[in-house]
Amino acid sequence: MHKPQPQQSGTQAVWGGEEHLPAGGTTQVPIAQSVSFGYDDLDQWQEVALGQRSDHIYSRNTNPTVAVFEEKVRLLEGAEAAVSFASGMAAISNTLFALLKPGDRIVTVKDTYGGTNQLLREFLPRINVDVCYCDTADPAQIEAEIRRGCRMVYLETPTNPTLKIVDIERTARVAHSTGATVVTDNTFATPINQRPLDLGSDLVLHSASKFLGGHADALGGIVCGPKDLIHTIYHYREITGAALDPFAAYLLIRGMKTLQIRVERQNANALKIAQYLEQHPAIARVCYPGLETHPQHEVAKRQMPGGFGGVMSFVLEGDYEAVKAFLPRLHFAHRAANLGAVETTVGPPATTSHVEVSAPDRAAMGIPEALVRYSTGIEDVRDLIADLRQALEAPGNPGPGSSGNVAR
Repeated sequence: MHKPQPQQSGTQAVWGGEEHLPAGGTTQVPIAQSVSFGYDDLDQWQEVALGQRSDHIYSRNTNPTVAVFEEKVRLLEGAEAAVSFASGMAAISNTLFALLKPGDRIVTVKDTYGGTNQLLREFLPRINVDVCYCDTADPAQIEAEIRRGCRMVYLETPTNPTLKIVDIERTARVAHSTGATVVTDNTFATPINQRPLDLGSDLVLHSASKFLGGHADALGGIVCGPKDLIHTIYHYREITGAALDPFAAYLLIRGMKTLQIRVERQNANALKIAQYLEQHPAIARVCYPGLETHPQHEVAKRQMPGGFGGVMSFVLEGDYEAVKAFLPRLHFAHRAANLGAVETTVGPPATTSHVEVSAPDRAAMGIPEALVRYSTGIEDVRDLIADLRQALEAPGNPGPGSSGNVAR
């Protein structure tokens, strides 16, 4: 019996890509843990090898389990096509190297994820690609640099770890007037909260290791967009070999079954925690687009209709020593370099998102050493707030539990 395509995101996350599972077979996607796929008919084999028939010959190119994962994310992002990778950074690097050539210019924002930043600063200049960095909070500067001419505009919104927001629709309109391709990292938002392709971005990418998988047990990345661009990126990936492992794809598929309910819970938890922290005297500043005090809150409301995400950051009163005293006191948070999992994860940029970047460069990017990135899990928010309270108000920390209040 033919199954209709699921239309709503919650259904797409559960059923997307699984309409062709064999009748009378498994109800879950099988793991095709095979490097190659055999053919007795050489003509059929050649048709598959040349892309004239849809099937699989070698898992560096395509794989049945991986194909289900790609289709699931493709549906969620509303894209024509998708291609997966061994990690989020593989998705980013393959996209940039597949689409850029010597002499090209790329316009981006200055406070991207640290790995992306290193790719832009260290590796693209080696192939003579000119990279222009703009103030993320200054749309006029971004648009002026785009109008000067560029091959690509690379966006990240919300940004990691400062949670700044870029107006995708506004930026894409200017970029397309100059013929530039717009690429948006949607890892923090997820397609549950934000769909960049609907807002004018040409490509959308994810570190699937984060919210898509949701259980911190599988590395992966994915890029979605029009067939012609995805084919170009796919061809680069099949030659460079950064293919997603089928077992990792299986774990990501399993995690995505609960994507919508996880993200909805994380959205709600993060907003309540951000509101609590904003009022705490031990906190100098909270970065979360769901707060009305966030500088780009109105833009976030417009382009993130599903919610504001499960990640926030906050700046402690004090310096890095305050962070070192605070983090070990948390009971319900992994101190680890990850985000988007069902368990809360916490850490400073110096050991997580921007470990590759020097302290002076972090400061130039607007990332203070007292900043803490907090990825909210699906725990009961009352426990998370109580945990933050006891850690902030322990003797020696600024706030109600200390010998004196620190001015905000």
